[in-house]
Amino acid sequence: MASADRKQRIKDETRQNILDAAMRIGRAEGWQALSMRKIADIIEYTPPVIYEYFANKEALMLELTKVGYRILAKDMKIARDKHQLPEKQLEDMWLTYWNFAFAEKELYQLMFGIEVNCCVWDNSVPEAEIPANMIWEVIGELTGMENPPEDLICKRYYTFWSVVHGLISINLVRQGVPEGMNEEVLKDAITGIIRSIKP
Repeated sequence: MASADRKQRIKDETRQNILDAAMRIGRAEGWQALSMRKIADIIEYTPPVIYEYFANKEALMLELTKVGYRILAKDMKIARDKHQLPEKQLEDMWLTYWNFAFAEKELYQLMFGIEVNCCVWDNSVPEAEIPANMIWEVIGELTGMENPPEDLICKRYYTFWSVVHGLISINLVRQGVPEGMNEEVLKDAITGIIRSIKP
């Protein structure tokens, strides 16, 4: 039994080393530069070993996308749980989302396809639904309605996401906006949307 545990631990470590190496390449050179050969060189294995864990580069990038969503969900849950009022929860969750985008820039780009053309993600990544569902629930609470219409929540959710993601995208792709202005625009937008939801 100890031998089986050891083998599994080695497999888990190798898998994590592959993901870590891919992340290093993504951060240093961009996702377009990622290749199984480069990963193999970093972890000092042959490329066929990597294919035992990930069928191809797209599968590897999809796994990193899931990692990003798990980190984002954990951070947003912490932000939400610090507050009782739905408006404060929403504000802190969106600010956390904003901070994640810049702290984990390469993961964010991978998750949302900014400057990544090598693959297109479908909407069946369960990890992607967790942050969205948290915000969705709080928007529902903020309406003050017992059973708020789904289309109302959907509209408000996409209003929030469009503004926040749009600002992030502008800043990831184009620099030069005066420091502090983006945060002011972000907070103004969040406050305005919250006011439009509250009864």
